[in-house]
Amino acid sequence: MTSENPALSAVMDPTSNSVDSAENQSELQQAAITLSTLANTVQQQVLGRDDVIELVIIALVADGHVLLEDFPGSGKTTLAKALGEAIQHGDSDQNVDDSIVPFRRIQFTPDLLPSDVTGVPVFDSNSNAFHFRHGPLFAHVVLADEINRTSPKVQSAMLEAMGEKQVTVDNVTYPLDDLFFVIATQNPLDLVGTYPLPTPQLDRFLFKITMEHIDREAELNVLKTYKQRRETGSLTRVSRADVLFARRVIDEQVNISPQIKEALVDISRNLRSDDRVLQGNSTRSMVLLLPALQVAAALKGRDFVSAADIELLLPRVLGHRIELAPGVADAERILAENMREPMENLARSTLA
Repeated sequence: MTSENPALSAVMDPTSNSVDSAENQSELQQAAITLSTLANTVQQQVLGRDDVIELVIIALVADGHVLLEDFPGSGKTTLAKALGEAIQHGDSDQNVDDSIVPFRRIQFTPDLLPSDVTGVPVFDSNSNAFHFRHGPLFAHVVLADEINRTSPKVQSAMLEAMGEKQVTVDNVTYPLDDLFFVIATQNPLDLVGTYPLPTPQLDRFLFKITMEHIDREAELNVLKTYKQRRETGSLTRVSRADVLFARRVIDEQVNISPQIKEALVDISRNLRSDDRVLQGNSTRSMVLLLPALQVAAALKGRDFVSAADIELLLPRVLGHRIELAPGVADAERILAENMREPMENLARSTLA
């Protein structure tokens, strides 16, 4: 006789829990292999940027977006294109809209219109009806180049796309792909003719990354291998379904302890009460950080989030979200000081 109570069945069959655990471990290993393959493929095209590639892949799998502060010629287009082309439609992606492509690049300018990025209805004289022509936002990976050069109207259209994965044109809403991911760039040195990003849009970016010049050996390697890196046909790719599977498995199977969440809340409250901080981070920033911490743990081969993951990601998440008081400039030191006590409490609770 078979029991209909799952809990009772587990007691009667003590091997069932171990079987489930083995299956979960296998799924998590499969997800880790997908992330590793994706990282290795991008690293073959983008040299000397392993730390940036890791953060970008964390943001992609955590369903966030990335803002890069860089200078011309730093490899941002190569990075975004390599990431987009490393993801392809698989056999299980038959229902994906044909209008979705791996990679699109949008060069933002002051005269750009919202319809230039979202798409526009086009009249077809043969059918005597309007048909929606998809804009460049309909892609897996979108490079929004110099996003601070466009008008607030276009920035608002981007805000809806990044926050809700949809665009609205003529009161009709069109869904974007589940894997929709934005890598936006802005030049920190050139401020002429720019529109500073408003706080709500900055808050849509999971990470803000400042790219530095690569080291001498990496730069020499770039010059030596530029011809070989043109040939991308032999690169190993992952499917869109694999990335979405990894996102789901990591979300379900990488544990975040209550102590980790308490540390994040305490750090946020310390920042908000610090006289040197004019405006602290939002609660949403901590919510967005949680899946990123899970992906970072999975990349390290762990099924739990640790203090090391917080130390790696928190400065990237809070750097563009906290506003310092006038005359205060050392954001890194302020963040480190406000992190010290909560991280020490976390370490003590872990040892206990």
